[in-house]
Amino acid sequence: MPLPPNPKCLACIDYSRPEAKRVHGPQGDGCWKDNTCDRKRNHYRNRKESNAKRRGEYADLKATTTEVETVESISIPVQAPPVALLYLYREKRQDSHLHAVAVSVWQGSEKLAEIEPVHCMGMTNTQVHHYLNNVLKVIRDRFGITEFEPPIRMEPSECEIAECPLKDRLCSNSLS
Repeated sequence: MPLPPNPKCLACIDYSRPEAKRVHGPQGDGCWKDNTCDRKRNHYRNRKESNAKRRGEYADLKATTTEVETVESISIPVQAPPVALLYLYREKRQDSHLHAVAVSVWQGSEKLAEIEPVHCMGMTNTQVHHYLNNVLKVIRDRFGITEFEPPIRMEPSECEIAECPLKDRLCSNSLS
């Protein structure tokens, strides 16, 4: 950090040069030095303008010397195979029941197909497996997909089915 300005020198800028030399020269307190004091008085007198000019020059210099790095962006098309995402709507507990099942088919970031979500209420595990095998058979014939990606667990409150009885229960709980 810079040193703070000398209070005696700051007071001296209000005097004319001969008066300052008389007050601080050999007849005064003896601190006057011709070249040093003239320079300091000028600096203290014009300090705000000089610093503002210096900051502006530094900013201009920094702006001109800072090279803008251009990074070449190369896009290489990837022929991603289609995948089937399996969404299981169930609570986080291990022993929770499966609320609904949905499937979507993606190729890269493009959605190719979506099988509507189906409620699993009243279905046994065997019936759910038969349903998923039928879905997989349709997807295999159409897209060549032989298996689902690892399942994605969704909360039952996120169920997309319009006539979901769980949504009615959630709405009535939020009104209470």
